[in-house]
Amino acid sequence: MSQGNVLFLLTGSIACYKACTVISRLVQAGVTVQTVATPAALRFVGTATLEGLSGRPVFTDLWAEGQALDHIELARRADLALVCPATANTLNQLAAGLAHDPVGTLFLAWELDKKPWWVSPAMNHRMWEHPATAASLARLREWGVQVIDPVEGPHACGESGSGRLPEPEAIAAKVLAALAAK
Repeated sequence: MSQGNVLFLLTGSIACYKACTVISRLVQAGVTVQTVATPAALRFVGTATLEGLSGRPVFTDLWAEGQALDHIELARRADLALVCPATANTLNQLAAGLAHDPVGTLFLAWELDKKPWWVSPAMNHRMWEHPATAASLARLREWGVQVIDPVEGPHACGESGSGRLPEPEAIAAKVLAALAAK
């Protein structure tokens, strides 16, 4: 029996490799995980990896034949949505209400007042501290979006600071606790 249904949305960051571990931990705990990946995310991890971890096809294309309404159905079925990693681009897109990709359409189809939508940002510390990112996060928080704040540490670019995705076990523990509390 499923311990809940999570819509797991990946966006284009090197931290996608850590997101794969989060997916694995959730599935091992009995959670049904439906992955969604942007084209940029698929430059870091492939659909075969995400299908192998989740046991389900990956939603990647709004315009794929037979999938015209999948964003509505996926939003209906899920108990919790998690964008992990959430890039600066994605945070700004969501805060602006843009729906040009699966992540944006799912966000607009989501009932923010009834079910949790979470973001776990990952980016360079300068991007994390940029006023545009801060303003977008403030708007998303006003709408009820839960933010798993990034941690300090080394970045793939060789710099260090806030903006690093938390460890997968910490993210999975937060999701599992939220599902258990529902």
